[in-house]
Amino acid sequence: MTAVRDADRTPNGDRIRRRRLRRRMALLGASGLLLTAPYAAWPGAAPAATRPAGADDTAADAAIPPELQRYYQQKLQWVPCPDPSFQCTEVTVPLDYAHPDAGDLLLAASRKKATGDGARIGSLFVNPGGPGISAIDSLARGGADLFSPSVRASYDLVAMDPRGVQYSTPVNCKINALTPPSFEQRANACARNAGQLLPHVGTLDAARDMDVLRALMGDDSLHYVGVSYGTYLGATYADLFPTRVGRMVLDGVVDPTLDGYQNLLQTTAGYQVAWESFATDCAARTDCPLGHSVTEISRRLVTLLHSLDRIPLRQGKDIAITGSDLLSAVRNALRSANWELLRAALQGVPAGDTTALQQLIGASEIPFSNAVDAFYAIGCLSSPFDSRFTSAEAEAALPQFLRTSPLFGAFDVAGLGQCTHWPVPATQPAQAVTAPGAAPIMIVGTTRDPDTPYHWAKALASQLSSSRLLTYDADGHGAYQRGSTCVDTAVDRYLTQGQLPPAGKVCT
Repeated sequence: MTAVRDADRTPNGDRIRRRRLRRRMALLGASGLLLTAPYAAWPGAAPAATRPAGADDTAADAAIPPELQRYYQQKLQWVPCPDPSFQCTEVTVPLDYAHPDAGDLLLAASRKKATGDGARIGSLFVNPGGPGISAIDSLARGGADLFSPSVRASYDLVAMDPRGVQYSTPVNCKINALTPPSFEQRANACARNAGQLLPHVGTLDAARDMDVLRALMGDDSLHYVGVSYGTYLGATYADLFPTRVGRMVLDGVVDPTLDGYQNLLQTTAGYQVAWESFATDCAARTDCPLGHSVTEISRRLVTLLHSLDRIPLRQGKDIAITGSDLLSAVRNALRSANWELLRAALQGVPAGDTTALQQLIGASEIPFSNAVDAFYAIGCLSSPFDSRFTSAEAEAALPQFLRTSPLFGAFDVAGLGQCTHWPVPATQPAQAVTAPGAAPIMIVGTTRDPDTPYHWAKALASQLSSSRLLTYDADGHGAYQRGSTCVDTAVDRYLTQGQLPPAGKVCT
């Protein structure tokens, strides 16, 4: 780390930093890499037109207004999903809740029926994060199996792809995946090919959609588990419909008071903390591939990154590993706390073996067809993900990002421009979520979470009118079903019995 700072103070330091920034910006824009917060990672005083119809600041869950009754009274038709252990359906919702006569959208949902013979608590809505990731695919591809038998016995597990995502009416910018565009090119393509939908895929509308489905499932309250961006969606729901909140778990929390700049800067700091935690552990091992002090390990990683940027490592005729590839793999390993695989990658790459590295890179590949389009379309409407900075402004911010993280700062600062050219302004500015009158919400925060730093969980817990924070003293993104019996037991007890953990509870 010291070596990086010293190099940036040389007479050519400014020029070096700017070349590096332009290269990172080109790579980010061309590859479609996402802002790291809540997957970046992952609100404010919304204009009156964006507030839920029939709601105001003093009665957020008033009676359903007449113009929305037909949506709340539709009949769901459930059919077997491709995986017959799930049932699938479609839900009709208004394109614009402020003007329901402007047209409708179709949203896809799935459920896995409760396994118990006894009393069923209700439906448990699950959102894995994103924005842009399919909740339906996530639940079907193993997400349902993460829940304990007691939870599975008590709830139907329900996933709904938010508007704009995958199986629901999707944002389709018609971009050639073989030639990934810059931020501006993506924005222009989305405006051209999905312009009518873009103003209507924000988190506020997705939360209203969940309330429609809640009612159609026959539940008086929304029971919910949200991770990463899913916590932002859940908190938004709680603020709009506080008295309809049931048992809600928010794990890996987004702070809704942050703007895009602070969100990205604080995530950068989170990855630096996570890297130093890994490096400290590695330094204590006799087989650490990069050295035996945090400073030495960090310095040698930076040297390796620069070397790969100058001369990529060739693996056959179609694979070239660059420094950016290695840095992305490091981030994936820190997010998943897969330190063993990261040590293997850092040992293999200098010797020309990329087996472990490619496993880490592959872990971030999302097989969903419109995930990147949906990420921008949803994220650029919400303040924590909405970064609209020019190249010059990003360059001016570079020193602060480098001070925050000598390792990740130059790469991350390019994300400041991800919404600069987006054709639709944000509709959900930065503001506290209080959810007055809501049932107690369970907040779970991991102390060295790189994607959603722990102090974000503390911040949301302090904003909500009623909440309980469970702390997981560990590494990686998220806590539930990540190996802590303490965490899993506390969450399961809350979901099945309504019992919150003791105040100040810390799990390891």
